[in-house]
Amino acid sequence: MNLALTVLQIVAPVFILAGVGLVWVKAGFEYRVQFVTRLAMTLSVPCLIFTALMKTEIDPAALAALSYAAAAAYGVLTLAAFVLVRLMRLETRTYLAPLIFGNTGNLGLPLALFAFGETGLSYAVVVFAIMALWSFTFGIWIVAGGGSLTRALKEPLLWATILGGIFLWQGWQTPRWLTNTLELTGQMAIPLMLITLGVAVARLHPGHMARAALLSVVKVALCVGVAWALGRWFALDDVAFAVLVLQVATPVAVTSFLLAEKYGADSDSVAGLVVASTLASVLYLPLILAAVL
Repeated sequence: MNLALTVLQIVAPVFILAGVGLVWVKAGFEYRVQFVTRLAMTLSVPCLIFTALMKTEIDPAALAALSYAAAAAYGVLTLAAFVLVRLMRLETRTYLAPLIFGNTGNLGLPLALFAFGETGLSYAVVVFAIMALWSFTFGIWIVAGGGSLTRALKEPLLWATILGGIFLWQGWQTPRWLTNTLELTGQMAIPLMLITLGVAVARLHPGHMARAALLSVVKVALCVGVAWALGRWFALDDVAFAVLVLQVATPVAVTSFLLAEKYGADSDSVAGLVVASTLASVLYLPLILAAVL
């Protein structure tokens, strides 16, 4: 009973805030997803990543081990998802990226914060940054059907991660007035992303729901299996291991839908994956939390 209550206390704020976004849209209020997403991804999330890395007191060796494990996990998932897409004869541009990448920002960061505090958030930021770099390079290249990989050089997330890592490595700190400003800006990120998640899900018009439901089950089984195995392989500490499994197992992000819409992939099918996997996460994320707590 105590474990169930603990898990409920962790996941409740996540789904309540997402529910606020859903109700907001259903009530007919205006919410500009593209503006809020751009604000979060170019300003508040980079500030969150930078300050979380700069201020972390986690052993650098533990952070390095998690970084290697996360990079390996997404590498293995990329290969496994590619084989799966080919075996099922699915369109690579539409299905490959959603099967690899999860909602490590909107959902993963707050879950890690509520479950494991600031230490969990610091670990989660590392996994999120690695996923974001791979998503905004290889992921966009896949969805767009080719093209340049230099887009990552224009992403604030990349430079926030690099600068945060340098400050962590050197033990540097920004002036207090600047740190306070960056932290205040970064604090917008989690509630903004959760509310936007609810808004985006409320506006989706998913198709192919039977296939989406099947692929959602396959995705979570694959992601949990890979993250669990690699977390043990790299001998991560308990919190790092739990955060890795949670982050990698998050459902398909709304970002995947936005990218499919932008680059002409089958966005309706991706929308179905977003909805099916997000609804399923209400059931399986508490189970994962219970298993790793």
